[in-house]
Amino acid sequence: MTRVINTIWLALALCAWSGASPALADTAPAFDTNAALSQSQAAIGRKLGDHRFVSSDGKPVRLAEYAGKPFIISLIYSSCYHTCPQITQSLARAVEVANDALGAQKFDVITIGFDTDYDKPSAMRSFARTQGIDFENWRFLSADAPTIWRLSDDTGFQFAPSPRGFDHLTQTTIIDRKGRVYAHVYGDDFPTPQLVEPLKHLVLNDGPWNSLQTFVDRVRFICTSYDPARDAYYFDYSLFIGMTIGFVCLLALSIFIYREFFRQRRAPSVQKSVR
Repeated sequence: MTRVINTIWLALALCAWSGASPALADTAPAFDTNAALSQSQAAIGRKLGDHRFVSSDGKPVRLAEYAGKPFIISLIYSSCYHTCPQITQSLARAVEVANDALGAQKFDVITIGFDTDYDKPSAMRSFARTQGIDFENWRFLSADAPTIWRLSDDTGFQFAPSPRGFDHLTQTTIIDRKGRVYAHVYGDDFPTPQLVEPLKHLVLNDGPWNSLQTFVDRVRFICTSYDPARDAYYFDYSLFIGMTIGFVCLLALSIFIYREFFRQRRAPSVQKSVR
């Protein structure tokens, strides 16, 4: 119960600063935190459209490019001086841990600027540089206002211009390999497992059983544990050894039952031949 209450309070944390987009200010409704949280939760399970963006290096990007593996969406506005940088730094810590535990090639991260009058590719590039983000699986994107509104509807991310800048949920969204909203992480300074645990499930335990790699991933999923002292994940060999011993014991028992079954079936035949 305490965890649920803390999550809700984190969800209601707001970010604001000067520099709101006039175009958005003309159309956005007043911000209602309770309604925003409700909309956010209602988006879980919703499939994202194939929206189009521009990367910080000026290249066109479509969400369809991310199909086939999980990815993370973080919506921020780059002129925010406190909360959005804090969200980005918290996300960076979790991504570093996830890259080490799961592999940077297994998932992607997207930061999208929703202040469409200001968050052009150059501003997003500057924001990434200022935040020290240099991960191979992390991109910073821009879009026009209609695209941002559609993406906001898809992900349940609510924001509204205010006299101080923008009010919005501190929401980080995890998307599954089929492009559906899988989970939200709330807060501007969230614990690492809140992001990595659902991501770990999607990366290691959500694919089809069609290869040896899938089996290896399932074993890694079961045997990968979090160490809060180091804020890192590690492969727990004791669990792997226990699983191996259990498998060997089960195999030995199966062989014993198999041999006993056929020995008893042969016994009557031997007795008849003796008679």
